[in-house]
Amino acid sequence: MIPRLLVPPKKSFFLLGPRGSGKTTWLKHHFKAATRFDLLDEARYQRYLADITSFQRELAAVPDGSWVVIDEVQRLPSLLNEVHRQIEDRGLRFSLTGSSARKLRRAGVNLLAGRAVRRTMYPLCPEELGADFDLDRALSSGTLPVVWTSEEPEDTLSAYVQLYLKEEIQGEALVRNLPGFARFLPIAALSHGQLVNAAGIARDAGVARTTVLEYLSILEDTLLAYRVPAFEGKLRVRERQHPKLFWVDPGIVRTITRSRGAPSPEERGRLFEGFVYMILRLYMELGKLDIDEIAYWAPGEGGRTEVDFVLSRGDTRWAIEVKTSARLHESSFAGLRAIAPLPGLQRRILLHLGDEHGRTQDGIETLSFPRFCEALATGTLAPP
Repeated sequence: MIPRLLVPPKKSFFLLGPRGSGKTTWLKHHFKAATRFDLLDEARYQRYLADITSFQRELAAVPDGSWVVIDEVQRLPSLLNEVHRQIEDRGLRFSLTGSSARKLRRAGVNLLAGRAVRRTMYPLCPEELGADFDLDRALSSGTLPVVWTSEEPEDTLSAYVQLYLKEEIQGEALVRNLPGFARFLPIAALSHGQLVNAAGIARDAGVARTTVLEYLSILEDTLLAYRVPAFEGKLRVRERQHPKLFWVDPGIVRTITRSRGAPSPEERGRLFEGFVYMILRLYMELGKLDIDEIAYWAPGEGGRTEVDFVLSRGDTRWAIEVKTSARLHESSFAGLRAIAPLPGLQRRILLHLGDEHGRTQDGIETLSFPRFCEALATGTLAPP
């Protein structure tokens, strides 16, 4: 098993993450003695669906205080009432896995508020892969464990996308119009790293704008994509308000858009920016990057100047601009210079794929991708 950065909680927890991200493998490694209930087992699922007391009887045989793993709990959220009771009455501790937060939220996960924390499993990051990490491979086929360990990554990714449509969307009845959602997916994938233009996506997919907003929420709830808000820093210029869309994995994006071979320079830039975002989000959720929010900043007067990421902790900010170029030019620093007046801004970092390290006269740091990963691993990216 590839070692993961996620540390097992000591109390009951939800472990969410896209399918193929390694949740089950991680749980089998860390909770070897746990009693396991797999709701992907159709016979078991149908049995509990018809008679929930059979679940209660099986739990009764588990010793007090033991760990219990329930895989894909979103398939039968009604089990959570019994989980709640068993936590309270017998001190059982539960690991509840799922690939969708949507049905859990609808079913009232708040029943477990304060009794179960939430953790997320992401695709593999450079620190987890160590010496085996290869950026070109990561941007071409992604780092989902199920794909990274596959001898046929393209075939595995194609099957993954089809499985998503069949089991997550159709099987869970998340949308009524599956053909419309299937048309929406490649258009949304082409929007990776771009501002979300719901009206444009709706026009191209042949669905209503409100339907597109619902579909975007489904992507987020099934943990395949995230909308990154625009930072509101109250600078003299007016910031953009539309969010950006980032998918969780480059391989999924390329498969949905039917991209083959090495990414083009333009595609590579968006894929790299998205990969950096997911790494930042992973470390933030692990508590290894002490920040409250990740946003982007761009002036709203129609110019092209922007900053890819603004990290915030209280009133403290630091800005990161991502470049795929190995050679830096004066224009590479434009966004970081434009955001310089932001109150509380402590660091401005230009992250790039070259070897240059240093600092400009006006205080902008240049940081290579390997050193960026090292800074995250050692906890030195953010100011103390």
